[in-house]
Amino acid sequence: MITELENALIKNRADFCPVVDFDPAKEKLFQFDFTETNKTLTATEIADTHLFSDYINRSLKTAEAKYGIGGYKENRTLYRRSNIFAGEEPRSVHLGIDIWGSAGTPVYAAIGGRVHSFAYNDSFGDYGATIILLHQLDAVAFYTLYGHLSLADISRHQEGQYISRGEVVGHFGSPAENGNWPPHLHFQIIQNVYENKGDYPGVCKLSEAGAYLDNCPDADLILNMMQYIN
Repeated sequence: MITELENALIKNRADFCPVVDFDPAKEKLFQFDFTETNKTLTATEIADTHLFSDYINRSLKTAEAKYGIGGYKENRTLYRRSNIFAGEEPRSVHLGIDIWGSAGTPVYAAIGGRVHSFAYNDSFGDYGATIILLHQLDAVAFYTLYGHLSLADISRHQEGQYISRGEVVGHFGSPAENGNWPPHLHFQIIQNVYENKGDYPGVCKLSEAGAYLDNCPDADLILNMMQYIN
């Protein structure tokens, strides 16, 4: 069943600002697969940030793509690289969409909103610099999370600050400041962040995926980018 939030996003989909600079008439997107069916990415590459970055860059170059993209609802093997996802039942289901590209890539607010919170989640494998915005659309309140940004970006924001549609929210952070990942943006729509500040799970346990996915609808309802995958 389509929720009230999903209805509002679908209704206003044509009005959202692109989150990254991308011209589908001239540029390409490459869809990454980070499930266990991808045999081209080894466990050694996943564990080593430098090797993982080489894999991302090599894949984009071969595909002649500006960005890599994907991951919503994907049950990933990636998170074995970090203990923050470990447990009796590890977290593995991705709740947002990742856009992979170059460090320093500008990131724009898709819709106007206020800074709800921000944080530097600096554990290995975490978000690194993270910003959460609060929005209201057709009387429906919701949040967007921008993860793996640069530290300089969160230093210039304040809680309650208004960010206009199309305003720069941040930039893809380098591995040293983005949780030790190849440069990318984790973009996630969240209906209710509850008591979280500057953080909200971007990955959940498979057994809890239904509830988390209900609270985190497909980020492409705002991004409008998956249609351009070659």
